[in-house]
Amino acid sequence: MTDFEKKIGYEFKDKKLLERALTHSSYANETGTGLDNERLEFLGDSVLGFITAEYLFEHYKDKPEGELTKKRAYAVCEKTLFGYAEKIGLGDKVLLGKGEERTGGRHRPSVISDAFEALIAAIYLDGGIEKATEFVLPFIEIATETKPVFKDYKSTLQEVLQQNPTEKFEYIVVGESGPDHNKEFIVEVHLNSNVIGRGKGSSKKRAEQEAAKSALELMGL
Repeated sequence: MTDFEKKIGYEFKDKKLLERALTHSSYANETGTGLDNERLEFLGDSVLGFITAEYLFEHYKDKPEGELTKKRAYAVCEKTLFGYAEKIGLGDKVLLGKGEERTGGRHRPSVISDAFEALIAAIYLDGGIEKATEFVLPFIEIATETKPVFKDYKSTLQEVLQQNPTEKFEYIVVGESGPDHNKEFIVEVHLNSNVIGRGKGSSKKRAEQEAAKSALELMGL
């Protein structure tokens, strides 16, 4: 077992899964492997969301759906994930390209929070949902007991729009530009196929928050 595996409390059967979870796209592109952690990050986002939602459902039985949504949003937001990652020294282990390294990628919340989600997915694929839960639950427990100190525009917008169950809304990435170390995403909020908000950010999560903020401003909220 490596020192990092000891720190996270899980020993991988397939070490290549761990290596891929720690491989940023800039490193994969630079070395020509093409195997980065973005697909794992995609899966890890959903695994983390499920574990968090189940925990909240079981431990906050007296709380309404709206409050559970706010707690979940805080527990899985980029800033909180970055805090989780710092506790296990994840930034020191991520494989970065030279350009990303020079521009401070090792301490960039969007890069490290994505790697944390990729790590969750790697543990899930290697050991199953129980092992993934064992790893991430201690972080979730602390975060969900913390009062959010940020404005979660996505949760606020969801509460407003869910007042009319027939309304369908979704976030769509409509643009992506810039080098790996300085990406910019453009996201739109669509309500019944109509664009009601648009936002930019250094990560998809940030762009979604900005798009939700834009939609709320359009509604005068």
